[in-house]
Amino acid sequence: MSKIKKLSARLANQIAAGEVVDRPASVLKELIENSLDAGAKQIDVEIEAGGTKRIMVRDDGCGIAKDDMTLALDSHATSKIYDLDDLNEVASLGFRGEALASIGSVARLSLVANSEDDTAQAWQAMCSGRDMEVELSPAARPKGTTVDVKDLFFNTPARRKFLRTEKTEYNHLDEVFRRNALGSFHTGFRLTHNGKATQVLRPCSSRLEQELRVAKLLGQPFIDSAIHIDIKHSDFSLRGWVAQPSYSRSQSDMQYFFVNGRVVKDKVIGHAVRQAYRDVLFHGRHPAFVLYFELDPATVDVNVHPSKHEVRFRESRSVHDFIYRSLHKALADVRPHDNLTREESSGSAGYQGDLAASLAANLSHQVPMSLAEPRSANYSSLRHSVSGRSSGGFSSSHSELYGNTSDAIAVVSAGVSAGVGTGVDARANATLLDSSEIPPLGYAIAQLKGIYILAENIDGLIVVDMHAAHERITYERMKASRDAEGLQTQPLLVPVSLALSEKEANCAEANETIFTGLGIELQRVSSESIIIRQLPVLLAASDAEMLVRDVLADLLQYGNSDRIMNHLDDILSTMACHGSVRANRRLTLPEMNALLRDMERTERSSQCNHGRPTWTAMTLAELDKLFLRGQ
Repeated sequence: MSKIKKLSARLANQIAAGEVVDRPASVLKELIENSLDAGAKQIDVEIEAGGTKRIMVRDDGCGIAKDDMTLALDSHATSKIYDLDDLNEVASLGFRGEALASIGSVARLSLVANSEDDTAQAWQAMCSGRDMEVELSPAARPKGTTVDVKDLFFNTPARRKFLRTEKTEYNHLDEVFRRNALGSFHTGFRLTHNGKATQVLRPCSSRLEQELRVAKLLGQPFIDSAIHIDIKHSDFSLRGWVAQPSYSRSQSDMQYFFVNGRVVKDKVIGHAVRQAYRDVLFHGRHPAFVLYFELDPATVDVNVHPSKHEVRFRESRSVHDFIYRSLHKALADVRPHDNLTREESSGSAGYQGDLAASLAANLSHQVPMSLAEPRSANYSSLRHSVSGRSSGGFSSSHSELYGNTSDAIAVVSAGVSAGVGTGVDARANATLLDSSEIPPLGYAIAQLKGIYILAENIDGLIVVDMHAAHERITYERMKASRDAEGLQTQPLLVPVSLALSEKEANCAEANETIFTGLGIELQRVSSESIIIRQLPVLLAASDAEMLVRDVLADLLQYGNSDRIMNHLDDILSTMACHGSVRANRRLTLPEMNALLRDMERTERSSQCNHGRPTWTAMTLAELDKLFLRGQ
């Protein structure tokens, strides 16, 4: 007797259902995706008992003709692809044709559809998990499709007992609904649970309407802190919203990335996003974003995961670089004035005048204390300046900091270094007060406990952590100087021999240009061995063997690696931390104002190198609320 037997249709569909349907949320995902592929402009979802009792999805899409009703419930039957060429360029959310058959094998399924106008006859097909026998009968409904799924897992009690509480299952359903609503702005959505409407979303056309939908689904604080991006380069397009580092999450629960309309979680994309946020997020925190990536469907494979949550890119390195550089630039371009909201009131001009007057009174009684002797703050001198700094004064980075500020501050600093008294200070004050508008971070009015700078701007009070702010400014200048001068390298006195697998050695040889650009010189000496002959100067004390192994691991997994630059940046970050102004260092008002102006010009100045915030603001209205003014 033959040991190999063909599975029955029922058993095959239930095995397939194990991949497609693991909980009610999986059913909802498949049904909404079918509605979107049908071109629906309105999708209504009704849920009962967390989806275990009923899941109904109704749309106004193209519908299904009578002759196709029975076939629609058969396994691997679809209208979305016809041949191998279609599979190579999948443009729809679904394409395998197994969803309805798999759902029908573990639930009582009713399908009502009409592919004609409102006056035409609709048809209903039903199956209830036995041998997939479909019953067809006339029905009434306008053009579109309604899929009603009841008693999920009624015939598979072993799978039903793995379901969680009604609240937990509904939360998963709500997340699926949210993902699809974020991915299809042109479609209206309605979600009802146990007879109560929980979400009603109208179709969106303008960016404002889209942001209103995002705010409704993810919360107003997200959209208030979000940076909108819209970047196109070659065959790639990236648009959407990324939250500023000040708005971060303890979990990666607010990360939505869509590839050609399909929400995915991909390791290449995740690595690119983490790299872009690397030195602006506090440790243990996660960024939040809603991003839409478009590329040629022929260059991405969506058929690499049973639930289609992952994709594979043909040019993964190019995709990684594009996403990283796009997000990196968007975050770097944020300045303090982007985070501040000016009060639009009739009294703002008068308030600005009062601010200028109070500033004049405060500055007139301040005589700056002397600064350290100015020195060039290029990469080489900064590398040697940390150990030689004085405890009470500024290092070369401080001198360079205040030498590159506004003309008024430059006059003050130069005058003080030359021993000039209050005459120069008065001319600097006049220059400040002649400004036509108050800068975003305002003007300094005091220093608190030798730690914080208090400044007054057009809206109210600004509090700056002077060490964190100066640390970021110094760090960015050191990185810019390093990039301008290039990496300084040195040959190893004793080259390091490294035993690798043949796969790793091939990767090292194929990516020789990348290693050279990172200041590392490798030489392959056998099929499973390489020699490290050169390293960057700053990494001379690092574990060269471990560093190269880690880079190779990244290259094999992501097609790219940022470990070398991360190590270099970490060293510069440490140097910037030790070389920045410390607590209890008393600053003069011109020095404090110089720091504020540099913050307004420096990339990522809202966070220090470790992701901590460098400043915060309190509006006049918030201060009034503290003291119950006007109540």
